[in-house]
Amino acid sequence: MVRPLLRSRSYKRIVRKTPSGKTVIHYKKRKNTPMRCAKCGNILNGVPIKEIDRRRLPKVAKRPERMFGGVLCARCLRDV
Repeated sequence: MVRPLLRSRSYKRIVRKTPSGKTVIHYKKRKNTPMRCAKCGNILNGVPIKEIDRRRLPKVAKRPERMFGGVLCARCLRDV
């Protein structure tokens, strides 16, 4: 039986074959990806990259306090 921690679907399951011929499952944690602009795809400034940092912060600190904060970058916001 696997550890309860590894039963979570937030881990990617990778099937590997060992030199002895057995198949084993490796559990890989997903990498942190920075928040990106919905229009141009650039990385947003003022938004924490790590998911754990985003969870610990209050809502005010998770994104800039302006229209479309945390969704559009400043350059794309000028065009809107």
